[in-house]
Amino acid sequence: MSSTHRNDVSREQVLAYRVAAHGFGRSSTRPEVLVLGAQDTPHGAARTALAARGASADGMESVWSFRGAPHLHRREELAALAAALWPVDDTDATARINTSAIKDGAKLGLEAFRATAEAFRTAVTAPMAKGEVSTAVSASVPESLTYWCAPCGAQHISGLLFQQAGLPGAVRVGTAGSGTVLEPLEPRLPMPSEASGTAGLIRAYLRFLGPATPAEVAKHLGTKPTVVKSVWPDELEEVRIEGRKAWLPAADLDALLAARKQDLVRLLPPGDPFLQARDRALLVPDKSREKEIWRPLGAPGALLVGAELAGTWRAKAAGRRLDVTVTPFALLAPAVRKTLEAEAEAVASARGAADVRLLFADDAS
Repeated sequence: MSSTHRNDVSREQVLAYRVAAHGFGRSSTRPEVLVLGAQDTPHGAARTALAARGASADGMESVWSFRGAPHLHRREELAALAAALWPVDDTDATARINTSAIKDGAKLGLEAFRATAEAFRTAVTAPMAKGEVSTAVSASVPESLTYWCAPCGAQHISGLLFQQAGLPGAVRVGTAGSGTVLEPLEPRLPMPSEASGTAGLIRAYLRFLGPATPAEVAKHLGTKPTVVKSVWPDELEEVRIEGRKAWLPAADLDALLAARKQDLVRLLPPGDPFLQARDRALLVPDKSREKEIWRPLGAPGALLVGAELAGTWRAKAAGRRLDVTVTPFALLAPAVRKTLEAEAEAVASARGAADVRLLFADDAS
């Protein structure tokens, strides 16, 4: 006969807890979840994620952070973030950049990050096209960190290393037309000498995307579970999600146990902080639906109803108007469809559109 424990929680409790932690209530213009940043892939997604929480991009910078992906982060937190994302040791550094393109170079570990970050600081003193910076950095780092690119006829630094070294290299990421422009962060961030605050970053993941496991945190950081375990924070509480062990900060346990589904509707962009949780089977138990939301290329946005991911959506510009098409996984209640009109307007505003038209896919209307 199975026994229950105070720390046994259901899937529904976990999702309700995360929704509350993410600040979807729009009661604050600076949601605490932004300690993890807002991924900006595709460009503009981060502003939509902020709009879903009633926030704006004021006081934020675009940088390459987690796994080298572009994120918006609060400007005053960048120095601490650079130190927290700095690899904890050579094993960690190698795990983060180990690709077939630079198999031998990845073995340089921390030195690969140092050399690349220093090359950024030397090369980027004014706005420069990404390609120009890549050429300059490639010429400055050990050759083993580069590979021959036949289509370009040039020796390139590994893109995985290049982008992960951008933040410690003190560069911000901008756009010019369809191209990427890099420029120095001002004031200049100090160059990390060693990892600092990594446990705090893990704690933030566990607070906003937990309860979670070391393996799930490792996927978010792009490293190995053994590395995460070596800097696993203190004062965590173990819980069981329908029998599976996971952890979250002890201070947040009561909030998890008391979590109840909220009556809300949101259009989350691809890469939204809520979608960054690595336990995707918990978020979406239906494997086919999971594949619809987290497509490797051209992923759609996700429809959040209450605490459930209830469909996908896409937006397409039509002149100054934005067409937002929602594809629900099941029939939506009239009240949800009505609320989606305001949510589509929030998406349009975040994207700078003058007007919006909300559409529903024919097969689910």
